[in-house]
Amino acid sequence: MVSNQISVKPSRIARVLGLVAFLLVLASTGSQLMAYLTGRPHIFGLVPLFSVDFEQNIPTFFSAFLLLFAALLLAVITVLKRNQTASHVSHWTILSFGFLLMAADEVISYHESLGEPTSKLLGDASLGLFSWAILGIALIVVLAPFFVRFLLHLPAKTRLTFLMAAILYLGGSVGFELIGGAYAKSHGLQDFTYRMIVTIEESLEMAGLIIFIWALLKYIAENYTEVRFRFDGDHVDNSEARNAL
Repeated sequence: MVSNQISVKPSRIARVLGLVAFLLVLASTGSQLMAYLTGRPHIFGLVPLFSVDFEQNIPTFFSAFLLLFAALLLAVITVLKRNQTASHVSHWTILSFGFLLMAADEVISYHESLGEPTSKLLGDASLGLFSWAILGIALIVVLAPFFVRFLLHLPAKTRLTFLMAAILYLGGSVGFELIGGAYAKSHGLQDFTYRMIVTIEESLEMAGLIIFIWALLKYIAENYTEVRFRFDGDHVDNSEARNAL
């Protein structure tokens, strides 16, 4: 039987994803700048197509792809850990499902529907759509103790990279979301400065996801060397592959 192999290099994948993210941020910033200078809100459809402040466009689907990619890698690690009866399988599983839900939410923006109920609950209607970020902070506080031992269990380099990715992603999705919400309350959603705040927010999110994906690929490469996917159902001897899914 002919053996077909695909060699995966984490650094190369990260560079490609980083380049795509940079070009999308550049296209978003450029289109919004042209709209601001010319007074035309859409610039022949370029702003809705590339602006990170819009939904259901190229940056949105790219962010959803990054989240889905991370969920897939986490699922692969979960299966490998389960085959080894290793510890912390539940943590990898929860992370995988969590990122899958985040990918779906990136497309349908379900979290924005939580804004109004949260505003009413907090007794501040002026928070509007941005009040969901407060729920995000509460969720982080609740989940943090659960993942502390998991993080300490990881190799030092992986742990630091995971934390760096989390800081970037949460700094954008929660931190700059709150900054943008505070700014929008006094200046509105159409202000150019607000659009740049959103651009920074989305840039940090994409950077955090790409670093996380790179860390996951490195973790798989350093701990499993080779992962073999078997589709024909035939028996594969353990000497032929280190790990099989």
